[in-house]
Amino acid sequence: MSEELSAPETAAQPAETFDPTTAEVETIMADLSLVKEEIGKVVFGQERTIELVLCAILSGGHALLIGAPGLAKTRLIDALGTVLGLGAGRVQFTPDLMPSDILGSEILEQTEDGKRSFRFVPGPVFTSLLLADEINRASPRTQSALLQAMAEHHVTVAGHRHDLPEPFHVLATQNPIEQQGTYPLPEAQLDRFLLKVDVDYPDEETERRILVETTSGSDTELQKILSAEKLIEIQGLVRRLPVGTQIVDRILKLIRDARPEQSENESVRKQVLWGPSPRAGQALMLACRARALLRGRLAPSVEDIEALAEPALGHRMALRFDPTGEAPTLPKLIETLATRKR
Repeated sequence: MSEELSAPETAAQPAETFDPTTAEVETIMADLSLVKEEIGKVVFGQERTIELVLCAILSGGHALLIGAPGLAKTRLIDALGTVLGLGAGRVQFTPDLMPSDILGSEILEQTEDGKRSFRFVPGPVFTSLLLADEINRASPRTQSALLQAMAEHHVTVAGHRHDLPEPFHVLATQNPIEQQGTYPLPEAQLDRFLLKVDVDYPDEETERRILVETTSGSDTELQKILSAEKLIEIQGLVRRLPVGTQIVDRILKLIRDARPEQSENESVRKQVLWGPSPRAGQALMLACRARALLRGRLAPSVEDIEALAEPALGHRMALRFDPTGEAPTLPKLIETLATRKR
């Protein structure tokens, strides 16, 4: 095997931009396999959820986890912080939460000689992995305060810019079955989440394992596999993975097919209220690269597009009201578009 990896002839990027050695890439793939295995020690039966969240992080983005209480969403995020070697923080979102409770604030201090000055006290957002628990329970004003941090990786307090640590990722949770006292996330903020991850109930065998292993009184010690510096290197590699022109064309066709103004699909033109923005295509492209690397491949495939289409597009689209109740659901419509033969 050659000591240098080169991009295939059909790559959309120049081959010279992809230059890590084979040994380096194989080491990264082995480390990522260990990351998934380590997290699986405490989060049972959620392999798809783990993979999608890792795809978002390796792509340098944020993830929104939607699921009923008790499905190990918080446990997963805690495990990620340990295994990835990242500093982690948590904010429990409530209706009375203020922007300063997340970003931080300036306080007035007085020295012994009577001089006064303001000092910035950082909030919990100044961490590498922020758990925004039940994000839709905070007011729109507080949600907007987090939007700048997610989009620009810095915050502005009292006119002064404060940079966030790198890497920086927001993993937010949302409870889909209790909407009393919540504020739906605006489309602008939903668009900032690279992937939306639906966390499902475990199967019977997995739930049996949960019952036995989580009530025995013994805690599993997780090992640190990566570090912040190593994660940044892997994120750089993800962006340099070659993507064949056929895959690029397929992603482009999927994004444009999902827009009612541009689609050739009659169901989309009739049922979709608004379609995905170009950022959705960027998210899908990055996530496909990350999934390929997680699965031991050096370039994304059609399988990656089909697996990631709904997590990347589902929160960036909306359907028209259907009084008949016979129209397909949004996930089903996206699946049909993603799997359709070209």
